[in-house]
Amino acid sequence: MTTTIDTKTYLNFINGEWVPSVSNEVEKSLNPADRNEVVGYVQKSTADDLNQAVAAAKAAKEGWRRLSGAERGEYLYKAAHILEKRIDDIAECATREMGKTFAETKGETARGIAILKYYAGEGMRKVGDVIPSTDSSALMFTTRVPLGVVGVITPWNFPIAIPIWKIAPALVYGNTVVMKPATETAVTAAKIIECFEEAGFPAGVVNLITGPGRTIGQGIADHEEINGITFTGSNGVGKQIGQAALARGAKYQLEMGGKNPVIVAADADLDLAVEAVVTGAFRSTGQKCTATSRVIVASEVFDTFKERLVQKTKEITIGSGLDSRTWMGPCASENQLNTVLSYINKGVEEGAELLIGGKRAEEGSQADGYYVEPTIFDNCTPNMAIAREEIFGPVIALLKAASAEEALKLANDTEYGLSASIFTTNIQHLLSFVNDMEAGLIRVNAESAGVELQAPFGGMKQSSSHSREQGEAAKEFFTSIKTVFVK
Repeated sequence: MTTTIDTKTYLNFINGEWVPSVSNEVEKSLNPADRNEVVGYVQKSTADDLNQAVAAAKAAKEGWRRLSGAERGEYLYKAAHILEKRIDDIAECATREMGKTFAETKGETARGIAILKYYAGEGMRKVGDVIPSTDSSALMFTTRVPLGVVGVITPWNFPIAIPIWKIAPALVYGNTVVMKPATETAVTAAKIIECFEEAGFPAGVVNLITGPGRTIGQGIADHEEINGITFTGSNGVGKQIGQAALARGAKYQLEMGGKNPVIVAADADLDLAVEAVVTGAFRSTGQKCTATSRVIVASEVFDTFKERLVQKTKEITIGSGLDSRTWMGPCASENQLNTVLSYINKGVEEGAELLIGGKRAEEGSQADGYYVEPTIFDNCTPNMAIAREEIFGPVIALLKAASAEEALKLANDTEYGLSASIFTTNIQHLLSFVNDMEAGLIRVNAESAGVELQAPFGGMKQSSSHSREQGEAAKEFFTSIKTVFVK
């Protein structure tokens, strides 16, 4: 059934005004739980639109930079309070656009509010150090200066938290912003920017432009007037952006894929491990860069763990994220559904044993959505596609390990290094994992997904450009150090 809940056309936000694209073209944003529902229409922007947004950000950067950190922080506090007032509306929009449950999107919106408040406070923190000089009559110190105009390119899987955790530090450290959200969640992005507009940010400080990645995303990477680029998304696109930025000397930050392992040791609390694996692998329909996708289990407890894991997975309810009875929503798009199903087919073709799931869910109201069953494979080998490649869906590959050393070796046998988790009560296993696991986020007796906003976040190996987001670490990307010597 087609609904008409919100079929508004959302415009670009450039220089403090909502304006249509010069193309006069729009794109639909569909509800993945019901492909007949149009959530809204967004602009299909062009290079000319991007140039206008960048020009606005460039014109605004000097005035914004000259404000004190505390003054910039006050704008973020205002945006946080407005977002708090609109939490239900924005969370519901995100559920309609992306598919995950309302409880998850409301929690994500609450996190966005907390991020804005955190970085508002950062405006009062020190920006440099006094350094002793060998010249007794001189003063030497450091300060930090903004990059200038920052391009923000964000994905669809966290349509509220990721844009805010990039925009908030960029702004409080004195940069102006041009944001390009994923088209799949561009309506949610517009609603977030409305909060910045209502907070009274000066014209040109925050700009939103929607459109195809090949035009707007690549255009941001190539644009000579954009001084820094922060990107979260796929490895292929991230590397293209990094290469373009490097070629023209712009600063860039890339957060990309993961193939995140969980080790379940022989001494683990199995009930705790099962609960965390199910949550880490299947919440948000597995569409998290930190989602659990490989579970490496000690041979002594493998069968028991497997049995409990399958039983717990059978309890998952699939449906619309707006239904309070739903535990897992749909894939975010038809393309993502097809990707997940193709990997499930690969797993079967390569000889893995399908324990549960493996099919598109199409019963009743599910027929009009992009639903897939939570899926677990046994008899996996490390060279299988489902054990090596990022699927970004609710699929687990089980692997058996004969020893703690073999488990760690299997966990590190990947090009990625974003997050990893271990369940154990053995202090030596714990310390070995912390010291030797090649990942940027290490979690012990907890699911692989999840990091607190005040802590640095980022990956190793092919998961990242090796910078860090969130917490105080964000200033390392969004500013440059200036050393001052006064005689």
